[in-house]
Amino acid sequence: MHVRSLDSSKSKPESASTISPFWWLIGAWLLVMISIPILRWVYGDSVLHWATSLSVLMQAAASLAVLWVGWGARTTLRVAALVLPLAWAVEFVGSTTGLPFGEYDYTTLLRPQVGGVPLLIPLAWLMMLPPAWAVGALLARTWRPLPVAIVAAFAFAAWDLFLDPQMVAWGYWVWARPGAYFGIPVINYFGWILSAFLLSWVALALVRPPLPPRRPLLIIYTATWALQSVGLGLFWAMPGPAAAGFVGMGAFVAAAWWASWQNAPLAASMHDDHP
Repeated sequence: MHVRSLDSSKSKPESASTISPFWWLIGAWLLVMISIPILRWVYGDSVLHWATSLSVLMQAAASLAVLWVGWGARTTLRVAALVLPLAWAVEFVGSTTGLPFGEYDYTTLLRPQVGGVPLLIPLAWLMMLPPAWAVGALLARTWRPLPVAIVAAFAFAAWDLFLDPQMVAWGYWVWARPGAYFGIPVINYFGWILSAFLLSWVALALVRPPLPPRRPLLIIYTATWALQSVGLGLFWAMPGPAAAGFVGMGAFVAAAWWASWQNAPLAASMHDDHP
């Protein structure tokens, strides 16, 4: 079986003239995220909606750019064409039936919407699933769809330890019956795990992409964890979700970096990893 290093995405240092475009997009996304508390302080809460939308667009662009470099245009577009409508369908079913997250409704603050689901929401799935896949590949020590999807689902759901309390506090969606986790129903997290697993498994099993560049995707995952920890803890007055997310998502950050530094071997392609 042909294998290559789990950290094969590392290469010799790039010069300023050959830096991959996705690093510029990651930098621009980080700049937007860092500026949100400043913009809110200067312009008030009304800026949050525009800043949130811009940050999602920038992070989605950064994640897709990483995949584009690693997979090429065709494979990246095929994965996006699967994830976006499936993520919308999950949210549409969830907000209309209560399955599998519990009963919730989107408000009108995020627009445009289709079927009551803001179009920004499927983009948010797309921006964080690839980083979660990188974590899944590192921790599962394979690029086979099933184990990667299982681990990625938990890594993805750990992000929601930050996200759901924050978005509810900002008025983007409301729960019919507030739950035990800072107002969020616990069943919501089972729904996230199940949905993230299904979306990941379908996308990876049907498209069978090669290994993505794991290091830049892990940087996006780590930066999301760090920014959310600091943002909720210092700027948005949510110390409880900040602490829970710091520990929960941080566990995946630490474990994934440890696996990356261990330089463990990983099958070079899904074809190689399937008998």
